[in-house]
Amino acid sequence: MQDSENGVTFIEVGQEPHIRRIAAIATRPDQQSDTTVVWLGGYRSDMSGTKAVALEAVANKIGVNFVRFDYSGHGQSSGHYTEGTISLWLEEALAVIARFATGRLILVGSSMGGWVALRAVEEFRKEGDSNRTAGLVLIAPAPDFTHVLIEPHLTKKELKSLADKGYFEEKSDYSPEPNRYTRDLIEDGRHNLVMNGLIVTGCPVHILQGMKDPDVPYGHALKIMEKIVGDDAILTLVRDGDHRLSRPEDLERIEAAVTAIAAHA
Repeated sequence: MQDSENGVTFIEVGQEPHIRRIAAIATRPDQQSDTTVVWLGGYRSDMSGTKAVALEAVANKIGVNFVRFDYSGHGQSSGHYTEGTISLWLEEALAVIARFATGRLILVGSSMGGWVALRAVEEFRKEGDSNRTAGLVLIAPAPDFTHVLIEPHLTKKELKSLADKGYFEEKSDYSPEPNRYTRDLIEDGRHNLVMNGLIVTGCPVHILQGMKDPDVPYGHALKIMEKIVGDDAILTLVRDGDHRLSRPEDLERIEAAVTAIAAHA
């Protein structure tokens, strides 16, 4: 089932009683294209963010299709983000791709979206469609963040909160409301790890990482690079870059990375 409102198309993903209403926007250039750029946002980010909107303009400029959407609990989609897990958000991403994306894909994943992108590539390979992805552009990617960046640093107070309440909270630099991380999110994360072995993408990968990122240390990007084997991988470290990488000069770097991959898709 799907419906549209003001240029936003809604599709239903999942089975009862866990059906989610997912909001998506798909644009196509004047001429038919066999390449689709797919935006995969971060935790508590939505498809109206600076990078997503800028990428839509880039896609139109270079003549490729573009898809952006909101995970459940984000933006215009149904639910609350605390009900989500990597598995559910991956399911939604794959459903949106199946419905709106045509041809080969350029997956652009920001923060948590980098994790979803790498999991999506794994799913394509499992289905025997390893050639589906033309390239990955990962912006401050945070694959395995629940297991690698959160779990080892949990305090006794946070562990108690997880045990007693099923979640813990921490201050957010991007919202007046704290980030709430649930036990379900953390436990599900362990079933979606991509850095516990080699990362095989079968396509070019360009990682852009700020060295002043307070959320995802640039050492995490270096570890991702070490895991990628046999692929054309580039890491751009931005010395004064933060986690968002949304400044004009950062957007230019992202545009250049997407354009370079699209030229060979």
